[in-house]
Amino acid sequence: MKITRLGTHPIILPALHPSLGGNINGPSLIRVPAWVDAPLGRYYLYFAHHHGRHIRLAYADDPEGPWTLHAPGALQLQESTCLDHVASPDVHIDEASRSIRMYFHGVAFADRDATDGHEKLFGEASWWIGNQRTKVATSSDGLHFSARPEPLGASYFRVFRYGDWTYALAMPGVLYRSRDGLGSFEVGPICFGPAFRHCAVIVRDDLLHVFHTEVGHTPERILHSTIDLRPDWQHWCATSAATVLQPETAWEGATLPLKPSVRGAVYEPVRELRDPALFEEDGRLFLLYSVAGESGIAIARVDL
Repeated sequence: MKITRLGTHPIILPALHPSLGGNINGPSLIRVPAWVDAPLGRYYLYFAHHHGRHIRLAYADDPEGPWTLHAPGALQLQESTCLDHVASPDVHIDEASRSIRMYFHGVAFADRDATDGHEKLFGEASWWIGNQRTKVATSSDGLHFSARPEPLGASYFRVFRYGDWTYALAMPGVLYRSRDGLGSFEVGPICFGPAFRHCAVIVRDDLLHVFHTEVGHTPERILHSTIDLRPDWQHWCATSAATVLQPETAWEGATLPLKPSVRGAVYEPVRELRDPALFEEDGRLFLLYSVAGESGIAIARVDL
């Protein structure tokens, strides 16, 4: 595998707009479908603040930019059926229904002691899952979304299709599947350890490529594993992880102190890469990721 950084700086930085502040994370990139009338640009980049009041949105005519912030954002907290915040968008195009789906997470239950109990499946990771859940919203234009109230699973869904099912991989490395991708997700195996945080996924033939990060790494960096999808899904398991990208430039945090990463938001630059996301178009595969902790978003090319 070869990963090539594109450009000499991140594509999204706090200087892009005063509203961005010191916390930028969670990218998800799409090519705007041809059936969307009067799009802002050819590409929409959804991203987040760790404790955001809405899902952020930028637009451009090239994946490498320049990017312009759409200040109102996309999904608003008050529209999300969640409490406190919304974050971690994972956006997909459903051509059959001419709709755009956004998976996102937020606080789904006001009381950590009065949830649906889903977090109790995950042992030591249960505290970090807590009362937060993934939900889904749909849109016809990519700007205005209608959220569904059903909790789908744990935070940080990354969704993929295989066979007749829609699958999701989420923190802490747990798999889910659903027939329609909109609800009734079944819980499957846990393929990674409790430190598993963010991931990105893509299917090649019968192999799922998983780019992911783990809390506590020194530094937190992007890893790569694969999962053979041919067996019964309850028997899926991941290969050992290999490092594919770590902080090497100043804007990725390479000049900052080397420390183990910790859970939660970070509001100052640190020596960490987080939030991998994948985007494929015309045979080109792009990797987006959060730099210096949660200080911006960069883009790279991937040759698998």
